[in-house]
Amino acid sequence: MDDQILYQFSRNQDDKVYFTLRKYKDRKYIDLRIFYKPEDADEMRPTKKGITLAIELLPELKRGIVACEKKIAAASSVSF
Repeated sequence: MDDQILYQFSRNQDDKVYFTLRKYKDRKYIDLRIFYKPEDADEMRPTKKGITLAIELLPELKRGIVACEKKIAAASSVSF
């Protein structure tokens, strides 16, 4: 199985976030990674900024995102 880009969105003018399904040593992973486009290249390149999780952990990731959404919706402004 080749890496499969499932989704992407622009983080800013120069960077994109890619959601990629990949296989490594017979295990499947979901990779969320920031990509950038160097001035001297036509293709986007990955950065070290990202996370790779076994697909079995996808439900936990979803729960974390929902928890963040609820907290943000409940607060008029988020303070860190």
